[in-house]
This record gives sequence, C-alpha cells and structure tokens, in this order.
Amino acid sequence: MKLLLDENLSRRIVPFLQTDFPGSSQVSLLGLERASDLEIWQYAQDHGFIIVSRDSDFQERSLVSGHPPQVVWLKIPNRSKTVVLNILLECRTEIEQALLRQNRACVEISPRNR
Repeated sequence: MKLLLDENLSRRIVPFLQTDFPGSSQVSLLGLERASDLEIWQYAQDHGFIIVSRDSDFQERSLVSGHPPQVVWLKIPNRSKTVVLNILLECRTEIEQALLRQNRACVEISPRNR
C-alpha cells in the first residue's frame, strides 16, 4: 500500500512511512501542490496510490466515483506530524483490512478508533 498524503498533511513524515507504506509520497513532493482534487484523484488512480486526507472532499468523491483510488480519511483535529505519523503506523492493519481485504472505497480513522 502506498499512500499519497494530501497537502493538509506534512511531507516531512513521508520518509518515516516507507517501511510500512513503501512508495508513499505527498502531493507537494510530486509537484501537485496547486492541483485540483480531481487532478490529485486522477494521479492517485493512475499511479496506484491510496489518498490520505483530513478533509472530507476525497471521501465524498469516493461515494460518487467509487474506487480506485481508495481513501483514508483522518477525522482528527489538527495534530503534530508525529501524532499523524503514529496514527497511520498504528492503524496500518485497520487500513489494510478495510481497503485491501474488504475492498472498501474509504476507511475513516477518528479519535474513537484510538
């Protein structure tokens, strides 16, 4: 599973994701910082990424468009990059279960999951 972090998530956590999520990146690292949600969606689809965002935009798009790409919606308040990194690493099994095994379009990670 390779993740594509939306612009609302720090690109500085990308190197720390590589062991558990090899090939992961962040939109600004790919030159997509000015891209529309549709362009990011298409890029993720074309390159086999799972989109990770704190916004509901991609979750809503997944309801309309289906998948791929799939979406991890982090329904958490603005947190430090360390907290976000730890949440993604701690939820790896949950993400894998929902997206790969259950083939869901979106998995929501919220404080109640913590």
